[in-house]
Amino acid sequence: MEQNFQTSFIPKKPIVADRPVAASSVGLFFTISIFILLTILVSSGALYFYRGLLTKNIATMENDLSLAKNRFEPSRISELGLIDKRLRASTEVLAGHTAISPIFEALEKITMKSVRFLNFEYQTGDGNDSDIMVKLSGMAVGYRSIALQSDLFAENKNFLNPIFSNLSLDNSGNVLFDLTFSVDPVFVNYKNTLLAEEKDKESVSLEDFIPIQN
Repeated sequence: MEQNFQTSFIPKKPIVADRPVAASSVGLFFTISIFILLTILVSSGALYFYRGLLTKNIATMENDLSLAKNRFEPSRISELGLIDKRLRASTEVLAGHTAISPIFEALEKITMKSVRFLNFEYQTGDGNDSDIMVKLSGMAVGYRSIALQSDLFAENKNFLNPIFSNLSLDNSGNVLFDLTFSVDPVFVNYKNTLLAEEKDKESVSLEDFIPIQN
């Protein structure tokens, strides 16, 4: 008995070609590269814009400075600077200048009627803060007048260390004497003298406006 075998070479399933699968790492690397590139481009654009803004601001400020400089005349500025130097020099000279008038005014207030001064000399020190030495010669009616006059000098805070010396009698019986004392430099400072005079003027003018009460 013959056996028939039927053989079919037609595949029952469709033939599918094998395709390579792309690695996911390649897609991630590409995405990161694009992000970095975009970041660089944005940063470069921002820096370029910022640089242009700074350049514009600098130009504007230079223009404003030039206008302000031209508004104030350079010659006028130099003149004001010279005046300022002169004022500073005058202030220094004024601060170190000595006024003798306060000494005479103080002597006039404390000198007794029985005492008369015949000679006046003074000597300043080397520095602005040095005391001024004053030497007087005079005549008094009796030794008692000398003693009382010495007490008045001792009470004056601006006359320091008053000393009466070389006491002698003249032919009329009057007492001749020499007097030496020092003066506080603040008391004879010319600037302080001017300020005191201005203060006295202001006080006098205020008294003129104060109503008198009956």
